[in-house]
Amino acid sequence: MDIIFLKAYLREKIWGGQQLAEVFNLDLPSDHVGEAWVISGHPHGVSTITNGSVAGMGLDQFYHQQPEFFGGQVEAVFPLLIKILDAHQDLSVQVHPDDNYARQMEGPHELGKTECWYIIAAEPEAELILGHHAQSAEEFKAMVEAGQWDQLLRRIPVKAGDFFYVPHGTIHAIGKGTLILETQQSSDTTYRVYDYDRKDQDGQLRELHLDSAIDVTQFPHQDWPLNIKKENLPGGQIIQYLANEYFSVTKWRVEGSLTIPVAGNYQLITVIQGQGEISVAGQTYPLRAGMAFALAYDVPEVTLQGQMELIVSTPGKKAQS
Repeated sequence: MDIIFLKAYLREKIWGGQQLAEVFNLDLPSDHVGEAWVISGHPHGVSTITNGSVAGMGLDQFYHQQPEFFGGQVEAVFPLLIKILDAHQDLSVQVHPDDNYARQMEGPHELGKTECWYIIAAEPEAELILGHHAQSAEEFKAMVEAGQWDQLLRRIPVKAGDFFYVPHGTIHAIGKGTLILETQQSSDTTYRVYDYDRKDQDGQLRELHLDSAIDVTQFPHQDWPLNIKKENLPGGQIIQYLANEYFSVTKWRVEGSLTIPVAGNYQLITVIQGQGEISVAGQTYPLRAGMAFALAYDVPEVTLQGQMELIVSTPGKKAQS
């Protein structure tokens, strides 16, 4: 097979809404779905293949049964997780560990969580929390215990088209009114620092993990500069936002017909806007916003036609080691 299309695993969240249905026509089980795991092999939510002889198979099973699709060498777990998040309300203030801490504290096959965000849409006053103002763990803990959230947390306004890198150890929170495509290591380990004293459906305050959060948080906070590269081509544009040891993330903007070489790695692709079609190895498939698919390692090039934008993620060296 050269291409597999995937059905998202949907997760209900206290902060979720209905945008995944309104924007991407996903069939939601409730009115507070926060996450669509569009490309996932994580055991907490596996996306399933919808085409070919392997239709109905989970991505995790396909990853291990057909390693040649992924270049022949596979790891214990599928390395990346691609999500679309609908933040109808603020997400909790949180932080994620690195690989070593995750394996030591959460299990031998659990990865740390470095992630990045592409802002698909944002309301006029939308913002993120990215980083903090404490100079040490001791100062951080004292400010948390005193409830000095406005002084502690670093808030950043956002708009559609923005891109943010969120390495492990970064205090962060997605703010309400944002729709985001997230590329991350395949991990579901989160340490909450603050959740606005919200209660869950059973009337209980959600669990916080301050000690673990302090263990893994970077002090003081450090911004990671991006080296965004843009290439204009006949029929569209390619924008590379990030390429590091965990993953690379690129946007393909299609405005007509665009042929792109892709040899050398498998590609995890999500259509975030518009519609069109993709031609792979002589076969053509329709595309629309919300669809997600993977291209095999040995596909040399693809041709896209239409008016659409796609986010393309590939594993980095660390994800394949």
